Amino acid sequence: MPENSISVSEARRSGVRLVGLGIAAIVVILITAALFLFWTLPDANAFNARVERLFVEADLTSQTEIRLLEILAQSGTAFADTLSSYRMVIYVLLVFACAMMISALVFLVMLALLNRRMAQIERTGIQVTSLLISREENTVYLNNMDFKLTPAAMETLSVLAESRLDDEVLSGAQIEATISGRDAADCDEAAGATRIKRLRDALGNQMVSELLVKNIAKKGYMLSIEKDVIQMV
Repeated sequence: MPENSISVSEARRSGVRLVGLGIAAIVVILITAALFLFWTLPDANAFNARVERLFVEADLTSQTEIRLLEILAQSGTAFADTLSSYRMVIYVLLVFACAMMISALVFLVMLALLNRRMAQIERTGIQVTSLLISREENTVYLNNMDFKLTPAAMETLSVLAESRLDDEVLSGAQIEATISGRDAADCDEAAGATRIKRLRDALGNQMVSELLVKNIAKKGYMLSIEKDVIQMV
């Protein structure tokens, strides 16, 4: 497997681990904050209990005083309802904050992985995702592009593809021997190197033409690159 594929897999695994640890940390922090808030909020019935104890300790038993106690109790009940609504609002806000922070973390990690992936693609050049060799048509289909090759270049590319499937590295003499059917000891290293050079020239020229030079129908030709990347010395 190519080194860039290995590094991408490792980056993906490290990104998944980072997301998991980040989500766990966010959940722990928010749960701790929720418990602290719920613990520090006063009891809803604390006001009523305190007023009742004051009335009992002061021995306030007249009709007017009892009526005042009822009014204070009603106020305490309203205060308790307000605290209950506050608890629910705090709970909803914490859940919403948890979801937003987790989403932000996931998007940041995805953006970092995407930037790393784009940097690897820029360093390695074209990223081959599919390679189809058609010997009948003398055509190689690379990603979404097709290139016509000579029969000799097709043979060379086919030999290289088969050796890649077997994870083998062929010398120039072995390439020449495989194509010509002779023994490798009777083949010249330069002959195989010449075949590789011709394959590179034939395929490379077409790839550059496909990727760099754009044909605009009924108008002409232009380079398919941004203007700000061009430098002339």
